[in-house]
Amino acid sequence: MSIIEAIIFGIVQGLTEFLPISSTAHIVITQLILGTTFPGLTFEIYLHIASIFAVMIYFRKDLIQVIVGFFSYFTSRTKENRVQFLFGLYIIVATIITGGLGLVLSDFIGVTMKTPPFIAGALIVTGFGLIFIERVHRYGSRTEKDMTFLDSIIVGLGQTLAVLPGISRSGSTLIVALLVGLNRETAVRYSFLLAIPVILGSTVLAVGDVSTEVFAAIGTPALVISFITTFIFSWLGIIWLIDFLKRSKLIYFAIYCFVVAILVFLFLEPTTVIDI
Repeated sequence: MSIIEAIIFGIVQGLTEFLPISSTAHIVITQLILGTTFPGLTFEIYLHIASIFAVMIYFRKDLIQVIVGFFSYFTSRTKENRVQFLFGLYIIVATIITGGLGLVLSDFIGVTMKTPPFIAGALIVTGFGLIFIERVHRYGSRTEKDMTFLDSIIVGLGQTLAVLPGISRSGSTLIVALLVGLNRETAVRYSFLLAIPVILGSTVLAVGDVSTEVFAAIGTPALVISFITTFIFSWLGIIWLIDFLKRSKLIYFAIYCFVVAILVFLFLEPTTVIDI
């Protein structure tokens, strides 16, 4: 892999990982456009680690607050500790549901789901979901203090849809979190913090599939550059998304998903089977 290609993949992964537009779809599309293939998930897992480092560092105060409050509740059952304890449980519950169902559903992903038309269709579904939550469903006002176990179960189920190629993990999580009545700030925070155990868990489970041959083929310089680029642009993507949602509409992401889906339908070979 050339340095330019490493930078391109880093930018694509970083900017799309936490935006509701499916990073997997964009990595696949980028591979098809550049004519570069990576058997299995080795390279994608590698880039995901860089993205998760970015979210962990950016939300380090929130992460520490939840962890400290969670364990402190066992010795000091204050109101604040209780809120953080339950919020931590909600993250755990949603993660278990996503992980368990994700493992089951991944066995049913057939060849037809690994083609450009399916990915394009999944992007369209994501777009309609964003439009629904923006135009049809009213935003809620509930915060983490008002969350329930039912909320975490529903969000976990919604996040499980991201096992389908082209369905955005952050998009499905954000849509469902808003659907159950959480306000934007809480939904975004929950989505980002939930990404940490989900992505780390999927990375651990996929360690056995990691191929050293893929890393060798890519080369050390390209690996280092792609990791650093992914980290930087993941950080920028987090900042931009949080700022964007404070003053703008999710419908713009829906329009983007529709445009990308149309381009995939028009310009990518429909019979191509993608190794994901």
